[in-house]
Amino acid sequence: MSTAPASFGRRLQEETAARGRLVAGIDPHAALLESWGLPDSPAGLREFSRTVLEAVTGHVAALKPQSAFFERHGSAGVAVLEELLAAARAAGVLTILDVKRGDIGSTMGAYAQAHLLPGAPLEADAITVSPYLGTGSLDPAAELALAHGKGLFLLALTSNPDGPQVQHALTAQDTPVALEIARHAERIGGAAPGEWSSIGLVVGATVGDAYRRLGLDAAAPSVPLLAPGVGAQGAGPAEIADVFGERAGQALVSVSRGLLAAGPDRAALAQRAEELATTFR
Repeated sequence: MSTAPASFGRRLQEETAARGRLVAGIDPHAALLESWGLPDSPAGLREFSRTVLEAVTGHVAALKPQSAFFERHGSAGVAVLEELLAAARAAGVLTILDVKRGDIGSTMGAYAQAHLLPGAPLEADAITVSPYLGTGSLDPAAELALAHGKGLFLLALTSNPDGPQVQHALTAQDTPVALEIARHAERIGGAAPGEWSSIGLVVGATVGDAYRRLGLDAAAPSVPLLAPGVGAQGAGPAEIADVFGERAGQALVSVSRGLLAAGPDRAALAQRAEELATTFR
């Protein structure tokens, strides 16, 4: 008789306790590949991805590849992404695939199957999703994720300056959109007492007091928080503390440029990852 897989929330909580809250963003844009002396090609992507994975393994809570930077190279680039996800899984490194999927019904279910079904070519431990077709539109992905020990991160308060246009807007019930998303994440997350939910939120480290002022902290106390905006976008340890308050320990600090600029030397990358992990532990 097979046993249920450990929840993504529990695994993520264990990784952060052991290794700190750093998430390594893998964003291989053309200028970064060039700065590493690599071609802007699938071959360059492959060398870049292998180097980053080897360097940061053991120093980070998770990897966060940005799918678009692989997709722009067509099927050959997607093949490299498949290789990276499989290699990370073999190394025991959690992956949060940044794809921001959002659709309804069977289409949302198909996106979930592509990334969250065990054995799928593009299988990850969690993905980012967009709830802006209505929170219920994510149900097919949430159901599949929870059944297979996977996770979702719902876009709630993003780090880009245009986000408040929609995320701070009020629903027909006079509830901020971001707060409604947070309530939904907490409601469907299925967290056991004392454990993190497998359904998290994306909340930028640059959103100022909005996370607490809009009530997301109180509405979703069990969810992990994926926090972009650290480093090149201006946020540091002080901003993490200010933005998240008593929930700062649940904030996964996503760093890309501030980490990857230390490459291509593996030892330098590993040292930088350890420094960042220590800073945000």
